[in-house]
Amino acid sequence: MVGLLIIGGAVALTALVGGLGAATSGNEYSQLNTPHWAPPPWLFSPVWTALYVLTAVSGWLVWYRHGWNGARPALSLFFVQLALNACWPVLFFAVGLRGAAFVEICLLVLVLGAVIALFWRLSHSAAILLLPYLVWTLFATALNLSIWLLNTGS
Repeated sequence: MVGLLIIGGAVALTALVGGLGAATSGNEYSQLNTPHWAPPPWLFSPVWTALYVLTAVSGWLVWYRHGWNGARPALSLFFVQLALNACWPVLFFAVGLRGAAFVEICLLVLVLGAVIALFWRLSHSAAILLLPYLVWTLFATALNLSIWLLNTGS
């Protein structure tokens, strides 16, 4: 139960910080030059909600099966990727540093890949649950780069 509260609370905090960082994102996103393949603004919230649920379940599975002591490196990196996830909307939307956000999301992709690799050793199910998050984050990385390049100097 403790693991569920800690993992669930950390993921909820990540969503809250990210949501606050992107509070005005709908208006700002619609004013940006975006590539033709960019999704509509309304899609982001339901996608992230689903991804946060999958992420919480994934982290909980590892904690439940191995505990903190049995999975310390994997879970530590899991919490690092949550912190990186929370920082991205702040950089991209709240502060408007699209280039810094791109560097940060590239780091998130690397850390998330490492988390998946470490989780795979502990729980195949937990690792598989993170794959949609990785795919979406790779897509978001390409979108971040495109928006940054399309809006440089504007």
